[in-house]
Formats: sequence, C-alpha cells, structure tokens
Amino acid sequence: MRQIVLDTETTGLEPRQGHRIIEIGCVELVNRKLTGNHYHQYIQPDRDIDEGAIEVHGITNEFLADKPRFNDIAEDFLTFIRGAELVIHNAPFDVGFIDHEFNMLTPVPGSVNDFCTVLDTLQVARQMHPGQRNSLDALCKRYDIDNSQREKHGALLDSEILADVYLAMTGGQVSLGLGVAQEQVHEHVEQVIRLQGKREPLRVIRASAEELQEHQQYLQNLDKASDGQCVWKGE
Repeated sequence: MRQIVLDTETTGLEPRQGHRIIEIGCVELVNRKLTGNHYHQYIQPDRDIDEGAIEVHGITNEFLADKPRFNDIAEDFLTFIRGAELVIHNAPFDVGFIDHEFNMLTPVPGSVNDFCTVLDTLQVARQMHPGQRNSLDALCKRYDIDNSQREKHGALLDSEILADVYLAMTGGQVSLGLGVAQEQVHEHVEQVIRLQGKREPLRVIRASAEELQEHQQYLQNLDKASDGQCVWKGE
C-alpha cells in the first residue's frame, strides 16, 4: 500500500477569503515503511500572507517572491500523490485548500478525492485518546517522537514528524489486553473517518467576541481551581 503523509502551509485560515497554499511537504510510505521519496515545494501565492500566519510558519512574502505559482507545479504534485492514500493531520483543512487550488486551474483537474483516499490522523487520535490533547506536538510527547527541530511549522518537517507519529500510533495494540492488530485498527478507522468525495463545503460557525471572552474566563477559572493543570488552556 502506498501512502503519502502530507502537510501544507498557507497565507491564512480560509480559502473562501482568498487565502492560498504557500508550501507543500510530502513523504512516501510503502507498506508502512519510509521510502526516502518526498515532494517539497514553496509556492508564490499572488497575495500577502497574514501576520498571524507568518508567526506560525515564518514564511515571508519576500521569501516567496521568486517561487513558482501553483499552476506551475500542479502537474508534478498530482503525479506524486495520484493513487495514494493521503495521511493528513486535520485533513479537512489541507484538503480544502488543495481543492481550492485545483478549482483555480484551467481546466479544473478534479478534487483530491478523485485521485486519492484520505486518512485524517486527528480523528484517529481523538478516537484513540478521547478527551486528551491531540495536536501534533501533543502526540509527539505521547509517543516519544523527537520534535525538537520544530521551532516553527514547516510542511516538509511536519510531514516527516507526522509519519513517525502515524506509524507509532497505529503500529501496536489499541489498549492493553485486547491484542488488536494494526491492520484491524486501520480497517476500523477507514470505515469511520474517510472523507467522502463531492461533499458539501464544511460549515464554519465562528464564536462571537462575547463568547470567546466568556470561554477564556471559564478556562482561567478552571486553571486556577486546578492549580495550573487545565489542559485546554494551552491547546
């Protein structure tokens, strides 16, 4: 089985607001083994990057000025991922951005689900560790994966780290005593969280400023009551 562990960096959070992909990083797994084959590309987005996004990944408008545009790299990217299972942490985000880029091409080649299947490791982690933090950094800590080089987000580095996390997370028993093989875990996960093609765009309901303020106050109270042990406050 061929899998591509994929991550992207973007100019912002919402493609419907005109935000674009600025970096794609992928590593290849064949039969759950890293092959050393990878795909990595920076992309000139023809728009400014949000300041908040720059704080996350450190990629600047000046750095991208001489990089190719998505339509220049689309064919090579599609060739690399075609026919594989994409392994992505918080897959709807990355898939939504990739589909947005595909839709801006002429002719439109299709959507991600026309070329690949998708496995969302965030949903896998939430099923395996309900009620716990399941960010990539939290999973690295839980599975003893070295992420010391991850000072900022980067698509290729994050895909390499996610590959290690995915293999650790799905490589053994689900819980002590059950003896569930990895193949059974993977089969169960596929039935639950595979993204369907031709689906409606995800509806985003944003909290109001008042709701956000009340939420932060609640977390502060909870953190104080638990002597600084509130796990949601830092997520």
